[in-house]
Order: sequence, then C-alpha cells, then structure tokens
Amino acid sequence: MTVQQIVEDRNVQEVVHFTTHQGLLGILYSKAIKSRHRVEQDGNLSYILTPNAATRRDMTWVDFVNLSISRINSHYFRCSCRWHREAGLWWCILALDPEVLGHEGVVFTTTNNIYTGVRRGRGPAALEAMFADRVVRWSGNVVARTPDVPSHFTTCEQAEVLYPHELSTDYVRAIYVSTPEDQDDVCGQLQAVSHRPVPVEVDPDRFGVAL
Repeated sequence: MTVQQIVEDRNVQEVVHFTTHQGLLGILYSKAIKSRHRVEQDGNLSYILTPNAATRRDMTWVDFVNLSISRINSHYFRCSCRWHREAGLWWCILALDPEVLGHEGVVFTTTNNIYTGVRRGRGPAALEAMFADRVVRWSGNVVARTPDVPSHFTTCEQAEVLYPHELSTDYVRAIYVSTPEDQDDVCGQLQAVSHRPVPVEVDPDRFGVAL
C-alpha cells in the first residue's frame, strides 16, 4: 500500500500547520512554510520570527517543518497560547493538500517527537503507524484508539509530520481563522504581498480551544 492509498482509504482531506499572524505574513511573503532554522537564517524573515515555543528540545529536527494530519496538536497549541498571552498575537491554521505526505524525505511520528516512546519513520508503514490501536508516549502513558475516533485522525493528537526544510505555499488550500476581523487581516496580507488568492474561512472550532 502506498502513502496515497492510505490517505484515500482514511479520507484524509488536509494536513495542517498553525502559526501566528506574524508568522503567516512571513510565510505568504516568502511563499513557503520554512523550518525554524531557515527562518532564523533568512534576513528578511528573522525580524518577525515568533516561535511557537521558547526552546526546542528536538534540535536534530530543527530543519523540519512540523505538521499535523486533519487536526492541529491542541496540546501544543494551548501551550503556545499561554506563552504568547500578552503579546497581542492571533492565530491561524494553514490547510495543505495531503499530497505533501508523499513527498521525499517526509518523516512520520506516532506521537510528540520529543517523547521517549515515539516511533519515527518514512513511507507507508510509518504513516499507518500513526493510526495504530495503541501508541506509547512514554513508559506508563499509552493512548488507545477508540471506536469513536474518525479514521482520518491520528491515534495520538500530538503525532507529527516532519517535512524537510520548507514547503511551498502552492500546496495551501485554505487558511482558517477564528474571527471575521482576522479574516479581513489575512485577506489584506494576501493582497499586500501579492500572493495568489487563498480561501480564508472563519472556523473557531478548528482551534480546539477558546481563544
């Protein structure tokens, strides 16, 4: 079975990546979702860098873009919201064509990449492992897949797709925001940097937490 067949069988409609409105501006300007390492090295983008975490504990993977399948990692998102609470930032979610899961060099992880129980790999078997009946986060912490979990959701919500280096915005299908005001701002950003039109949808439920 191929990656594309798994995507079709599980009805995976999108791969997602959340960022701040400042991060979105850099993405639209450069027409690429870049790894934190590449943003830091880009003189045009480094001044607006607003990381989603204060420190990175998975430095081996700092040149990869962190993505999720079908839903964002709400645990990580809550942590990011707390960290930036006073910064006046707002959030958006980029929805990407699931075709990107089949690109060369993509790594699939069964849970958060820093957890000791994580299983990593490339190719169809590693992708399917993200949907296993049981996923170990660390010793004594196991996530069991229940019958009510949709087929297109990974077993552990913290499962990651690690995309090497950078990902073109050609694969962005939509941008989700939580308010009409944010929608207006994103539309303004798209026009300001002469990016191709992208549907901008108000859908606060996508964020999984109260903003």
